[in-house]
Amino acid sequence: MSDDLYQEHILDHFESPYHKGPLENPTCMHRDKNPICGDEIQLALKVDDSGKVQEAWFEGHGCAISQAAASMLVEEIEGKTLEELRDFDAQQMLDLLKVQLTATRQKCGLLGFKVLKTMVYSLDGTPAEN
Repeated sequence: MSDDLYQEHILDHFESPYHKGPLENPTCMHRDKNPICGDEIQLALKVDDSGKVQEAWFEGHGCAISQAAASMLVEEIEGKTLEELRDFDAQQMLDLLKVQLTATRQKCGLLGFKVLKTMVYSLDGTPAEN
């Protein structure tokens, strides 16, 4: 893919995000922000009794990368089990973006991932891995 297509991929999710807004009656929710730039993401999940994510939504504000990444993340994780989310790693998150990010921009692209990992591991007390 060309850089234009990569940028288009990010802009599509930024301008028309997947499941951005509040989720009624979430099973779990967590929020975090990047203190350096002020980007903020809150993830909310509905998880069924079998541990499968039925719905994933996000709210937040910040740069196009952080918001597009959160949109891609909630789209990616719906239908997955909590165990699959525990195994989901930072490289897989960065791969969703389909663009090489500088170290500084990786913090933007991984903010939603950080929120997800903190939330998932807090559900059962297992330490979070990055």
